[in-house]
Amino acid sequence: MPSVEQKEGNIRSITHGKLTWFYIEKPTSNEVQFLAQRFHFHPLDLEDVLSRIQRPKIDEYEDYLFMVLHFPVFDKENRITKPSELDIFIGENYVVTIQCAGDLKPLANFFQECETNKESRELYLGRSSGFLLYHILDTMVNSCFPILNKVTQNIDDIEDIILTKPVPETVLQISLIRRDLIAFRRVIHPQIAVIETLEREEYTFFKEDQEIYFGDVADHIRKIWDGLEDCKEVIDGLADTSNWLTSHRIQEIMRILTIIMGVLAPPTLIASIYGMNIPLPGGVHAGSLLPLGILFAIMAASAGGIFFYMRHRGYL
Repeated sequence: MPSVEQKEGNIRSITHGKLTWFYIEKPTSNEVQFLAQRFHFHPLDLEDVLSRIQRPKIDEYEDYLFMVLHFPVFDKENRITKPSELDIFIGENYVVTIQCAGDLKPLANFFQECETNKESRELYLGRSSGFLLYHILDTMVNSCFPILNKVTQNIDDIEDIILTKPVPETVLQISLIRRDLIAFRRVIHPQIAVIETLEREEYTFFKEDQEIYFGDVADHIRKIWDGLEDCKEVIDGLADTSNWLTSHRIQEIMRILTIIMGVLAPPTLIASIYGMNIPLPGGVHAGSLLPLGILFAIMAASAGGIFFYMRHRGYL
């Protein structure tokens, strides 16, 4: 079994050989104090651990690296992807991972696997801190693909129903997907530079071929970004199609209303004139329905004339 410690709060650790993985969720001042005493990290890095507004970055020191990364977590209630911060300290003989919100389940599952499975522990912690870091990042980056697939599936569903569903419903669905896609892109884009730095730079205490391992992670995250770019192009096209359909339906409604108003305009004008309280030629007199019949005939003839004129011009 691994060496598992509880340190003044929710700190868990696994030790295999000379390498120790410290795992922390929802850090407080107690956990930060423990890290300060055991590792003597820079005070600004420890301050960043307690902050919830840090942008992704990588800070290099003589004997360790400090990384701030964001990974997507889908909020089912609000139907939007939100960033969750992961802070990592890595030195020659240790890796410290800190979940600021505690909602990165792939990382928690990976730690539990190493904690309970001897073979996994020997595989992931049996070489170097750099090798363990690679698998942590690879696990977290690969966890983004199911979220991307869900976004893609939602777009495909909208593409299938956009011509059959009522416009207000499709507009709402497109707006929700578009908002989620924008949020997802905001999470992924800053991570690319951090991963590419790990791929490009050389850190002696990693003791691994960084270009191969972290190049693989960088390739995965670039694939995710390319997928998001494709989704953006598709959803923009669907939004344009939805706007065109809305405009077309409005034009159809206006065309029908215009035709109705055009047909009814002459009879309405005649009825308005003969409705005035003044004597007019052919006015209706008591005991005689002939003038009324003639008036209705004129109104019908004028309406029919407008109708056939519009039909002749192709308006109908």
